[in-house]
Amino acid sequence: MDAEIELKLFIQAQHHDLLKKILNDYPNSTPQGQKNLTNGYFDTDDLQLRRWDMGLRVRGFDNQLEQTIKTAGRVVGGIHSRPEYNVNIDQKIPILSRFPNKIWPVGYNIDNISASLGCIFETNFNRQTWHIYLNNSLVEVALDVGEIIAKNNLDPICELEFELLAGDTSALIELAIEVAKSVPLRLGKASKAQRGYQLAGKSKPVALENIDYVSLSKSNNLQQTLSAILETGLERWQLIENMLTVSNDDVQQSALWGELRRCVRLLRLTLDQFGLLNQHTSPLFDHLEQALTFVSPLQSCCLLLQDDAKLLANINNKPLVCQRLENHISSMSISTQLASIWQQPEYGQLQLALVDLLLTTESGQHQWGNYPELGLFANQLQQASWKRIGKLMPITSEMNSVDYQHVADALDESILVGFAYGEMYQAKKREAFRAPWQDLALGISTLSAYKILRFLSEQHQLNIETWLDNKETSLLFAMEQSRKSALKVPIYW
Repeated sequence: MDAEIELKLFIQAQHHDLLKKILNDYPNSTPQGQKNLTNGYFDTDDLQLRRWDMGLRVRGFDNQLEQTIKTAGRVVGGIHSRPEYNVNIDQKIPILSRFPNKIWPVGYNIDNISASLGCIFETNFNRQTWHIYLNNSLVEVALDVGEIIAKNNLDPICELEFELLAGDTSALIELAIEVAKSVPLRLGKASKAQRGYQLAGKSKPVALENIDYVSLSKSNNLQQTLSAILETGLERWQLIENMLTVSNDDVQQSALWGELRRCVRLLRLTLDQFGLLNQHTSPLFDHLEQALTFVSPLQSCCLLLQDDAKLLANINNKPLVCQRLENHISSMSISTQLASIWQQPEYGQLQLALVDLLLTTESGQHQWGNYPELGLFANQLQQASWKRIGKLMPITSEMNSVDYQHVADALDESILVGFAYGEMYQAKKREAFRAPWQDLALGISTLSAYKILRFLSEQHQLNIETWLDNKETSLLFAMEQSRKSALKVPIYW
């Protein structure tokens, strides 16, 4: 058995030549040449191996055949760690009895399962590799270019893998960070096998649902808490990325972009809370936040159009107004935003910096100083956040549309604090406190939408100013009542 530990990254085709030059010229790098790999992935009709979290393939290379099975492992950030078993064979159909008996669940007839195997999909690609010595560790870097094939469906492969052959896992991250300084990269959570099952229609696409509170350790351990938040944020970030690549609906894309920005902001907030936001990571967060400035206007426009544009009820020229909003969304070039952001090296650099922080946290390398125990720490964060909101939105002051939009980011951050540590508190009191603030955040997005509408009305002579004045006045009245009531709700921490 080999314990495979590797970091998977995605790279775009136009950067291949630059990447190869960097790896060829890297200190202590030895090019290992290229080979063409053909891979058939096998399972039963009812996906028994998939249900056991196993992946089975037969790989062909250099006139040889090798069957490999990977058993249940773990993905932390972009680091994949899975036990694997390799056996040379002389046929293209795998024979499960060639693998050790100890890997199979008790009570199953492996010969029957072996006889029921069929090829679900193929992955065929060219692999170019380098061996690089770094800090007493040996890393194999592999550039894979090819395609996944499932019946008549194709999906391109354009991946970079850093596999630890000997030494410490930190070498994977250090080397990847160096490469990412010049070549745009991003974390690759989905393996070729996962993508192949999806392409073959053998696994359901992940649906966007309300993301639940972060699942925290019951031990009240600060180190484990930081690890949980970092891992959750990175996991959801990559999940949302994958969903964005297949979504063509503006409203769904709006929701996905909102969740991606939420993950990024949660990660930044967490680093700041634990004293880990530094001169390296802070500018990277700033850069990505700037790249995501389109998200709020996109969400506001989609808010007006969702549910058959019910927020535009009783407006004059509703079809024309909706058309202008749709044109405004089109002008944002949403379909190209993801590829554009991936082109920026800072994107992958931030992801890798966060994976590095996660690994050093799990290994216990951070000095925690005089932090209190988790319960008190969470209470202090909640209290500080609530006090800040109280100062920005004092109960004695009246707020207008501009005032609300000035506090939007602060309110978003306060909601995220409660999201990160919410699992620690009694649900009924927690939700009673949070609900009006979340309603206010929705109200701010609606005010933003009205501002966009006012701009479009002036630009295209839509003549909806009176309707807008009435809607904004009504909404502000409701928000003011909600805000003043919310400030009187007992805290739950």
